[in-house]
Amino acid sequence: MNHSIHVGLDRPIWTALTTRQAHLGRGEALARRYHPDVAPFAALESETPAAYRALHHLLLPDEHVVVLQSFDAMGPVDALQLTHVGIVHQMVATHLEAGSMDAQEVIQLSNVDAKDMLDLAQKTKPGPFGKRTGGMGNYIGIRDQGRLIAMAGERMRLNGYVEISAVCVDEDWRGRGLAGRLVKTLGRQIEQRGEVPFLHVLSDNHSAIGSYERLGFELRRAFHLTRIGHADPGSAAVL
Repeated sequence: MNHSIHVGLDRPIWTALTTRQAHLGRGEALARRYHPDVAPFAALESETPAAYRALHHLLLPDEHVVVLQSFDAMGPVDALQLTHVGIVHQMVATHLEAGSMDAQEVIQLSNVDAKDMLDLAQKTKPGPFGKRTGGMGNYIGIRDQGRLIAMAGERMRLNGYVEISAVCVDEDWRGRGLAGRLVKTLGRQIEQRGEVPFLHVLSDNHSAIGSYERLGFELRRAFHLTRIGHADPGSAAVL
């Protein structure tokens, strides 16, 4: 894969928050974050003490955000607690598998589906999903007798790239290929707009990684996933 054409993906959160999704966040030149009810992600302009201080100012005492880093913590950070969560694989669609038809219709989801979307996400825990996450992009789903049983949607949006996220299926309907069908459908919609689908998955989620590889996604790079919040007064912590 030609990494030079994917430069925005090296800093996906920062790129999204300073371009196409600036309206969904807040911050300034050194640090930015999504609004808490949209997503828990934040990003720094650079790994510097000044940028970490700027991020500190964006957090309430009981709040946490999650950042993607190229390496482990830079060292002690005044007034912040940094906790290593895991390693995340960034995967990009290079040869998206063609979709297949079945009896269950994929539908567009909208604001009227917001409660069902949140309920399904809370039940299946595909990753962070808040009250306004569904407004980050296009969401599709499958209903069975009126019940939302599967969904997938768009999260981070960069120039030329759209992240697929919140891929989840109710446990009673798993093993039927619904997640793969939604990813293929959403991926085709993204490609039809002239954009490239990508996604993030924890490195220890081997079954999901295998599924995404079969669907046509390729590992691009890995990030350290770090949770950041206020430290106890007078202390600093490292990973």
